Amino acid sequence: MVEDRDLHMQIGEVAQRTELSIRTVRHYDDVGLVTPSARSVGGFRLYTETDIERLLVIRRMKPLDFTLAEMKQLLESLDALSDSASDVDARASAAAFVRQCHAKAEESCNNLRRQLAYAEELTELLSTRAAAAQI
Repeated sequence: MVEDRDLHMQIGEVAQRTELSIRTVRHYDDVGLVTPSARSVGGFRLYTETDIERLLVIRRMKPLDFTLAEMKQLLESLDALSDSASDVDARASAAAFVRQCHAKAEESCNNLRRQLAYAEELTELLSTRAAAAQI
């Protein structure tokens, strides 16, 4: 029996579901971040739900200024943690890197919250001044 996770999707559907451009999905394949699970007879990239989940991890990391190397290492770490056959040292190393990424993501969130607060303050100031200028 074929599970939904094993069903293959073409790159256009994957791009739409992940809100990434086709060009970006291809780039992530070219740099080795997310390799399609299969190829069609005609050579088209085919992706599964698992591939989409990996792309979504990358999409979440990108605006937080993670490098491609960090993205790749995090994906590998997540794989190691979910693989019960991984040895203890590999799992410990993977867990340490996940914690490091978590800390970086939290710091990025705090910075973004601060920037958003500044933008909201400016918006309020400009709204007040614009309203006062209407005579």
